[in-house]
Amino acid sequence: MDKIEKNLLEQVAGLHEIPAGAYNIRSNGKMSGRNVTANIDIITKEDKQGIDIKIKPGTKKESVHIPVILSESGYQEMVYNDFYIGEDCDVTIIAGCGIHNCGVDTSKHAGIHTFYVGKNAKVRYVEKHYGEGDGNGERIMNPMTVVHLEENARLEMETTQIKGIDSTNRITKGDLKAGACLEVYEKIMTHGKQYARTEFEVDLDGENCSANVISRSVARDASCQEFFSKINGNAACAGHSECDAIIMDQANVTASPQLTANHVEAGLIHEAAIGKIAGEQLIKLMTLGLTEQEAEAQIISGFLK
Repeated sequence: MDKIEKNLLEQVAGLHEIPAGAYNIRSNGKMSGRNVTANIDIITKEDKQGIDIKIKPGTKKESVHIPVILSESGYQEMVYNDFYIGEDCDVTIIAGCGIHNCGVDTSKHAGIHTFYVGKNAKVRYVEKHYGEGDGNGERIMNPMTVVHLEENARLEMETTQIKGIDSTNRITKGDLKAGACLEVYEKIMTHGKQYARTEFEVDLDGENCSANVISRSVARDASCQEFFSKINGNAACAGHSECDAIIMDQANVTASPQLTANHVEAGLIHEAAIGKIAGEQLIKLMTLGLTEQEAEAQIISGFLK
């Protein structure tokens, strides 16, 4: 890999070298590295672009890295990755996509990740999106995540987009059986004329299942953000949706949470807050010797942690 590709890998997957354990590295539409283990297999799809990741029941403390990088200006792709996690697993999956575009053509990555999580399994899923390049070509990223949780399964999803993506449409869908739990933590920052749309839809179908969706975002300059969440309580369950946004400059932010209770024991809550950085926060930090710009950066960094 060249210097650009190595930097993209570091940004989206925290990799400074080839990782231990299972991995599949995709670069400009081609596999540039793969490793499997005794418990984790990775298989190339035959009917479309993408891979199947199969994790044996009972697999503990193992990880899978599946980063995607695009460094050719104008390259566009659609990828389908399916994850089959066996019962009683406890694993970490590190994904993400980085785009480097120094040309005039649009670079675009779209992907559908579908998770089939077995009974009593636990999955931590980390996904980062990053863009860079001094060209006029756009960097577009449209990820979709679909989650199917069996009884008492748990999936924790951390998704981050802080820099360099001109347009994104981020969709997460899920259905949960009895005792299952879905936790989603999203962090987004937009600037310039960037556009980011986030859409969550979760069906709470099983008794005592739960979903917790938390989004933190910062909209700067003339960027635009839209947040939509829909939680359907179809059983005795618990659902919580929270969207907090800092708006700056001439940005625009829309938050539209929706709850539907189809069962008398469905407990559903939503929260949404949009506002500017409080003046007293800035003043307090500036009295400690920071400039206004440095104070803003500190507040934003803390907000997005």
